[in-house]
Amino acid sequence: MKIKTTGLVTAALLAVVVLVSLAFSTVEQKRVSAKTDYTVKEWERAKAYTKEYLDAATEETFGFKPTPEMRSFGEQMLHLSEANYGMASAASGTPSPIKFGELEKGALKTKAEISKAVLDSYDFAIAAAKGMTDEKLAGNVKMFNMEMTAETALAKAFEHQTHHRGQTTVYLRLKGLKPPQEKLF
Repeated sequence: MKIKTTGLVTAALLAVVVLVSLAFSTVEQKRVSAKTDYTVKEWERAKAYTKEYLDAATEETFGFKPTPEMRSFGEQMLHLSEANYGMASAASGTPSPIKFGELEKGALKTKAEISKAVLDSYDFAIAAAKGMTDEKLAGNVKMFNMEMTAETALAKAFEHQTHHRGQTTVYLRLKGLKPPQEKLF
């Protein structure tokens, strides 16, 4: 009887250990996916916000330069797009479908062409973020000849697109257009 009881106690303890291990594993997986989900949601918000800027601009605004040495509104958006591709590619290891400098060469001129290129670049960045795991985010990558984590590279990409989209606020105001409301959340 003592042997049966000891065996049952051992089996019960083993079952508890397995269940606790599975519970912690599930919590860890949720934490990891929460980090990726947050990154994806931020990029989706940025895409929607940038689309509002593209929609607010008139066809004529896309060629507008506040001063001769500055990029036009369209060129700012194409610059932002090239960086989305290049930086998300560096962070994720996913090859970019766009060669650096290709978009800014000037082949795209119309509001429709530029808007599509810009939104496509966000789709690429979002797909790259969706493919990231906790391990990939913590891994080192090289961007602009600097070593950093993939998570930092994605954060720098996000910072860059925010910076250039923000610059276009002045372009819209100089053309008498109302920029979109701030979209922090």
